[in-house]
Amino acid sequence: MTRYYTPPGGLPPQTQLMTGRAIFTDAYAFIPKGVFSDIVTSFLPGWDDTRLWLIARPMTGFSETFSQYVMEVAPGGGSDAPEPEAAAQGVLFITDGTPCLTLDGTRHDLRAGHYVYIPAGVPWSLRNPGDGPARFHWIRKIWDGAGLPRPEPIIRHESDTPPTPMPDTEGRWATTRFVDPADLRHDMHVTIVTFQPGGVIPFEETHVMEHGLYVLEGKAVYKLNQDWVEVEAGDFMWLRAFCPQACYAAGPGPFRYLLYKDVNRHAGLRIR
Repeated sequence: MTRYYTPPGGLPPQTQLMTGRAIFTDAYAFIPKGVFSDIVTSFLPGWDDTRLWLIARPMTGFSETFSQYVMEVAPGGGSDAPEPEAAAQGVLFITDGTPCLTLDGTRHDLRAGHYVYIPAGVPWSLRNPGDGPARFHWIRKIWDGAGLPRPEPIIRHESDTPPTPMPDTEGRWATTRFVDPADLRHDMHVTIVTFQPGGVIPFEETHVMEHGLYVLEGKAVYKLNQDWVEVEAGDFMWLRAFCPQACYAAGPGPFRYLLYKDVNRHAGLRIR
């Protein structure tokens, strides 16, 4: 059974050394799992019995296209009007619990491993009818329609979405794609990337797409700009455009992360 790391919260003891692995540079940010403590949680208007870790947000001169939250909804909690921005599309990826989503008037019972794409302007709500917390990632981006029709909602489970092996890797590097890459209505993709032990990104990727990478399982060594950084389940990497990156999966089991990237649009030419 696939497991997805979720932050436990809490606080470290007063005896713990304060020096950790967190890094923020001009090219990337690295937020290790130990940072996900109670004192850095936030709350949102319109959400009951819910807290979140806000781990990415648009920042001038850094990464400008998306925000990413790690949500924790207590039993009975949730929201009847979660999205305040009419132009925002969203992706939910469930990592724990059994939240109930109502999307455009239809109820959907979700569980860990469910991916949900919510088009801009489509009404939705989410409640947690379970006995334990519901935890999920919520990624938001203003939809750039580019004159194309709005995409339809998507609800898929990872177990029903076979990963696509990268060419010439013998399956050691594969991507679970919940959206057809040829569907140009979508201006962002959220996927799951899986490396088997010994799998690598064999060159320094350097590209225009911004990234959020949340490690769901396993451990690896990741090249971020000029630095090799050890990463493990629960860590988050946030990359601006053109930050060089590579990966070596060094653990005894699969290394897997939830990946955001912006795609399929012209580069903006006007200074914001």
